[in-house]
Amino acid sequence: MNWTYIFGGITVVGAAWALTDLGKPWPKEHDGGRIGNVEFAHMALLFGLCGLVGSLSSFAAAMLAAILITGLVPLVLLKARKTEGTNSRPSILHALYWGFFPIILVVFLLRSFAFEPYKIPSGSMLPTLLVGDFILVNKYTYGIRLPVINKKVVEINQPKHGDVMVFRWPVDPSIDYIKRVVGVPGDKIEYINKRLTINGKELPVQPDGDFLDKDKALSIPRYKENLDSVEHSILIDKDAPAFVSQIFQYPYADKCHYNESGVRCEVPPGHYFMMGDNRDNSQDSRFWGFVPDENIVGKAVLIWFNFSDLSRLGSFR
Repeated sequence: MNWTYIFGGITVVGAAWALTDLGKPWPKEHDGGRIGNVEFAHMALLFGLCGLVGSLSSFAAAMLAAILITGLVPLVLLKARKTEGTNSRPSILHALYWGFFPIILVVFLLRSFAFEPYKIPSGSMLPTLLVGDFILVNKYTYGIRLPVINKKVVEINQPKHGDVMVFRWPVDPSIDYIKRVVGVPGDKIEYINKRLTINGKELPVQPDGDFLDKDKALSIPRYKENLDSVEHSILIDKDAPAFVSQIFQYPYADKCHYNESGVRCEVPPGHYFMMGDNRDNSQDSRFWGFVPDENIVGKAVLIWFNFSDLSRLGSFR
């Protein structure tokens, strides 16, 4: 489904609808039908324009466009509102756009600088995160960034081993990924024969029963792994091959060396090595390389909803 065409169509319809009313007399206070038409036309135009921006760029860009439109239109109409009566079209549009402005602004600021909701789309982070988990991502843990361009302006913390992090996929930055940080700048990472080694130290793992993947109706061996005192569960399929296939071309590829047993990498400055907890069912840094600092979105901190399992609310397992 091409959302660009859909939102473009809504924009054209909304604009045409709004223009057809411009040549008519101002709607009177008692003319609820005319006033409703004016409002719906401009709502369709606003929705279409913002959706079009979002489909071409990002949701943050769409919200920024909505803020600019709902903030500037009332200012443009301010003089007309003062000179015309309360029944005038300018006053109707002023109330409409100005009513949306503070709501959109608050949501934009919260999503940009505080917390952003995110839905887990795949099983790459099983058993820590299930498909359908709704999580909150802390946007300021790793510094304050300007919305849309993602430029860091205030340094706060750096990602640490064991953090579960949301980031823009280096292959296609319009897509968000979520993985665990296993390598920070300067680390020497080895994932050989399905054992993770960081700077020459092999991470201890302990068997922890089996995990039932309900979607695939499979039981997969589960282990407890300790990553810099961050204990978490991982899944390792003993029957899956250890070598990495379908490797992307990526920056600093010379820092990684592959063989039939796995991969060895040295993490370059300003980059991070990410892996999913579902080790044999995760496309991560082993396949497409390192995550640059400018791609970081935030740290996952809380599961706030899951339609299939309400017991997961408020946890991060």
